[in-house]
Amino acid sequence: MVLSKTASQTDVSVHSTFASPYVRNSLPRFKMPENSIPKEAAFQIINDELMLDGNPRLNLASFVTTWMEPECNKLIMDAINKNYVDMDEYPVTTELQNRCVNMIAHLFNAPLGDSEAAVGVGTVGSSEAIMLAGLAFKRKWQNKRKAEGKPYDKPNIVTGANVQVCWEKFARYFEVELKEVKLREGYYVMDPVKAVEMVDENTICVAAILGSTLNGEFEDVKLLNDLLVEKNKETGWDTPIHVDAASGGFIAPFLYPELEWDFRLPLVKSINVSGHKYGLVYAGIGWVIWRSKEDLPEELIVHINYLGADQPTFTLNFSKGSSQIIAQYYQLIRLGHEGYKNVMENCHENAMVLKQGLERTGRFNILSKDEGVPLVAFSLKDNKHHDEFEISEMLRRFGWIVPAYTMPADAQHITVLRVVIREDFSRTLAERLVLDIQKVVHELDALPAKLSAKPATENREQFKNGSVKKSAIETQREITAYWRKYVTERKTNKTQIC
Repeated sequence: MVLSKTASQTDVSVHSTFASPYVRNSLPRFKMPENSIPKEAAFQIINDELMLDGNPRLNLASFVTTWMEPECNKLIMDAINKNYVDMDEYPVTTELQNRCVNMIAHLFNAPLGDSEAAVGVGTVGSSEAIMLAGLAFKRKWQNKRKAEGKPYDKPNIVTGANVQVCWEKFARYFEVELKEVKLREGYYVMDPVKAVEMVDENTICVAAILGSTLNGEFEDVKLLNDLLVEKNKETGWDTPIHVDAASGGFIAPFLYPELEWDFRLPLVKSINVSGHKYGLVYAGIGWVIWRSKEDLPEELIVHINYLGADQPTFTLNFSKGSSQIIAQYYQLIRLGHEGYKNVMENCHENAMVLKQGLERTGRFNILSKDEGVPLVAFSLKDNKHHDEFEISEMLRRFGWIVPAYTMPADAQHITVLRVVIREDFSRTLAERLVLDIQKVVHELDALPAKLSAKPATENREQFKNGSVKKSAIETQREITAYWRKYVTERKTNKTQIC
């Protein structure tokens, strides 16, 4: 007798994933399902939705690393289950972090003796690093004011309006006034002269940006330092500088080694940098380095012993994966000074290829600088009929994610497109992007102007001349007629070419 059994729903789903009821029927989106589903079905459901995400390598909005070598990927996966906070349990990982801190401190010219250890810590990213640096400045300023018997309840930070949003978060979360130097057309970074003018006795630090998010430009930290030294002499204050080198910290030492922006300047007391940007590591790692032990108040360091031994810690996060720390150490020893220099030079060269290609079109103004983060920020010379947001939207058809945005005050009337050049953005892709931008611009030239761009000026003229404003239906009919004519002409041209 042949024995047989009826297959269960689970068996069926394993053998035919797409035919299983788990994939054919939709799951609740905002509540946990009542029953379990097979792992194959769970994978397929999630994988199918993720296919609709953009391609990370074509995401030219992001500074974050999107490619690493397979050997480093393996190290990351092997350490994916290690919680970095368990320092007593994972002493080697802790040692690798300390090595990274010291390597980066030396890269930034920290004044360390031969056997002196650097002061710094790995963070989830530059946002956490900035929070920690800001807290150190605030506490040090408060301690000094208390000792002098002066009020210490109104701290402020002076920075440019071009700072990344994490500075605004710090100011809100930790009750510090953010005093911003406004921008102006043609000058899209903090003006050091105006910044120093805004400094008062309650200023805990001036924050300079080495690599503005808006156009990649390096702020003049050397001039800021010199002006602040003079002001401190005149007033008796000792206002320090923090350098937000999230984007530029792994660029300047290799492309512009003579540029003075780091601990070579006496008032620079702390620097943050993003390992997951031009440190060439996947998202999730940043670093903050202090000039000396005196610049990090001891009372901010918390000691714990319930994980096996006394462990000093100064982070906002407690639990954190070890993978990105290991990946950073891999990159530092794998590439060395030579390798980082080669990568940064290649990024800069590809940025120049893109810039020159855009200039040849004759349609764009370049707002970025040749010296700075390898990116190209550009705007239309004429955006009366079509604007940068339309270009950004239409480029998505080709897979490109290119952000369009307005500048902060007082340059908010300027709209910009920005392309960030990362390690995995090749010359071929740069040339391809120029061609696709040209296609988009030509297509926009053939389209009617955006309706939203017309009313403010055209309606005014209509009322001046006594003419009647067209109804929405009439306007729609005109556009429909235009489109029919446009499509017919394109079909005719295609037929003739064939």
